[in-house]
Parts: sequence; structure tokens; C-alpha cells
Amino acid sequence: MEKRYLVLENGSVYAGQAFGSKKDVYAELVFNTGMSGYQESITDLSYRGEIIVFTYPLIGNYGINRDDFESIKPAAAAIVVHEIARRPSNWREMMSLPQWAEENDLPGLTGVDTRALTKELRQEGSMKAALVDEVSDEVFQALKEFDPKHDRVEQATTKTQYLNPNQGVTVALIDFGLKNSILRSLAKRDVNVIVFPADTDAKTILAAHPDGIMLSNGPGDPQDVQEVLPVIRELQEKLPVMGICLGHQLFAMANGASTYKMKFGHRGFNHAIATKGKDRMDFTSQNHGYAVDRDSLQDTDLIVTHEEINDGTVEGLTLKDHPAFSVQFHPDAAPGPHDAEYLFDDFLTMIEQNKQGEK
Repeated sequence: MEKRYLVLENGSVYAGQAFGSKKDVYAELVFNTGMSGYQESITDLSYRGEIIVFTYPLIGNYGINRDDFESIKPAAAAIVVHEIARRPSNWREMMSLPQWAEENDLPGLTGVDTRALTKELRQEGSMKAALVDEVSDEVFQALKEFDPKHDRVEQATTKTQYLNPNQGVTVALIDFGLKNSILRSLAKRDVNVIVFPADTDAKTILAAHPDGIMLSNGPGDPQDVQEVLPVIRELQEKLPVMGICLGHQLFAMANGASTYKMKFGHRGFNHAIATKGKDRMDFTSQNHGYAVDRDSLQDTDLIVTHEEINDGTVEGLTLKDHPAFSVQFHPDAAPGPHDAEYLFDDFLTMIEQNKQGEK
């Protein structure tokens, strides 16, 4: 394997062996604590423009299969692992992770002390990094000047409206970087889904006569998608709304709250969430580097419904006197625990009550 280097903006350098694509990459460096689910993570569009460090020491041991894609191509800019599996084995496997990475132009680095790297990211926060063949002054200068893209949602969203047909109620899903597992969760409940590009106006969405609105997950800073806020405000006045991940942040901003960049974010499948006012706790799948500012909720009609146990992050909101709510985590999981999947059922109950004219 060819030797390559991961260079961090603070000057740290980690050497390893290359696999997959050999192109140079400049991106934000983040870590994922999941013990499995690398295929779903790599293809999760919320990771667009990010280099993923996997904290679990062995990655690729069950290869790549046809069922676990969250999008068609890799979404991550690159991946960094301690050890890449040499002989993957699983009955669903169609190829190895290195083979798939090479075919899909995904750069990888193995042989890295990911424990030391993760500790550094926890102490200093997520930072810019480069994956390159040689360490030079030019690389450090390029890192200094590198500005992460602000059009990640524009890159991730569908370019055309499309239908995921079924027999039940109709949900208009605004795609900011949609995970396939959200569509699967809705299909399992017979929901007829119309997927709209992120820049669709409220008039076009309402013209499709949906029964409810879903705001999907997606990549990047919610501040970069300000133009959708008036659309959300118009839609929530007419129909039930459910937001997930980036959709949660945009729902909060549309109703007067603000967001902030977290030090190193939540990326993993073991985040414990408490439901406010209920004797309920769930383990959840999460992938976000931004969060809703709790202090900014004071003069809004938003009510906190869920909190992260460890750091108190706002993980769920509902809108006073409206059938609208959002969660920061992924109730569709994929990968991760399915504890919070009941929220899709709550959303459908909300739609039925709204159709019947109930409060």
C-alpha cells in the first residue's frame, strides 16, 4: 500500500497507507463512534464535504452489500480507519470496502492511530484537514486558505421532483440530503411520498395536495439555507410538519430560534435521549455538527421535547398550538437502534387528526 498523510490545520500529521482513490482531499475532519454501519455512514449525504474518522478499530469486515446504501455514491469526502479488513465475510457481501472505494473515487487511509486522532478532535474540536501524498508548506498554506463549501445542500438535494408511491396518506418530503432509510420507514407505513428539491416554493408543494410535510436531514450549516425558512413558515400554517436532523434545525430557525456549531458534534449510534415530561429514554442514531441554541428559544413558541443525556443538547422541539415537531436524531436509524421509530407513527397520527379537524 502507498504511504499517504492526513494533515490537520493545527499542524498535526498522521501517516498511513492509502486505499481506494489516491486523489488529494481538503475537507472538515470529524469522527464517528459507531461500531458498525460504515456503509450507511459513508453514503449518508449529511457527511457531504467531511472526512470521517471511524473510532471502531476494524472497518470493512462485512464488505459492501446492495441493501445498505443511503445514497447511490459515497457522500463522505474520504475515510480514515485504524485497520481495513483484508478478508471481509458476509452472506450479503458483493465486494470489499477497498474495491468499492476504488470504483467510486473514495480516498481512504488505514494504519492510523484513530484513538489518538479522536482524542485530539475531542480536545480541539472538528477541524480542517488534508489527505495528501506529501507533507509540505504548500499543504499547510492551502489548508489555511481552504473554505468549506457553503452549497452542500444544493449539491445533495434532488434536482427534480419524484414520487415514492404507496396507498396511504401523502407526505411532501423536502430533500436537503435525504437518507433512503427515511423513505423506507415511510413506505413501511404505506405513506405515499412526493420528494421535492430543497429550493421548491410553498405554492408548488401545496399544489400537490399533500397531507403532511417532512423536512429531511442534510449536510452543512443550516445558516446556508436561509431561503427555505419562509417556505417552512407558510407550510406549517396549513399542514402538519415533521423535521429530522437538518430539518429540525431549519424548523427551529423558521420559528425564531438560532443554531450554533458544536465543538465536535454527535456522530454515532449510541446517544441517549430523554423525552421531557415522560418516563422514557431512547438510544438514537445521530449525525450533526450544529445544534439549536437553547437560550434562543425563550421568546419563541417552540417547546423542548427531547434532550441529550450527556451534554443537554436540544434534541427535539414542538410548536405550540400547531401540529408540528422536529428531532435532531434519526428515528429511521440506519444504522443504529430503532428506539425512536415510533415518531413516524406519531407524525401519521398527527396527520389523521388534522384531516379530521381535531386540535
